[in-house]
Amino acid sequence: QVQLVESGGGLVQAGDSLRLSCAASGRYAMGWFRQAPGKEREFVAAISRSGGLTNYADSVKGRFTISRDNAKNTVYLQMNSLKPEDTAVYYCAATTRRQVGSETSREYDYWGQGTQVTVSS
Repeated sequence: QVQLVESGGGLVQAGDSLRLSCAASGRYAMGWFRQAPGKEREFVAAISRSGGLTNYADSVKGRFTISRDNAKNTVYLQMNSLKPEDTAVYYCAATTRRQVGSETSREYDYWGQGTQVTVSS
C-alpha cells in the first residue's frame, strides 16, 4: 500500500510563494492536481520516477516548479507568483504503472489527503 502525506498549504496573498511537500512510502512517478470549489480536479504538474522529466499545465508554467528528493521519497511543488485563481485543494498522486508522470488523473493509483491553498487578492 502506497502512502502519501502532503503538507505546506496555507493562506497567502497574491504574489506570495508556497512550497508543498508530498512524502511517499516509495519512489514513484508523481503528479500534483488541484480542485477548486465547484470545479473538476485539474492537472498541475508531474515528474518522472527519476526526476529527469517534468511537465506542467499551461496555467502554472513559469510560476510553479515540481521537483523531488529521491533520498527522502519526497516530491515538492514550489509555487511562486500565486494568484487568487490558484486557490484550491492540492493533491499529490502516485502511479505504480508508469515511469513518467501523466496529465491524466486516471493514470494514478494513489492519492494524498489534499492540502488547502488559499490566495487572497
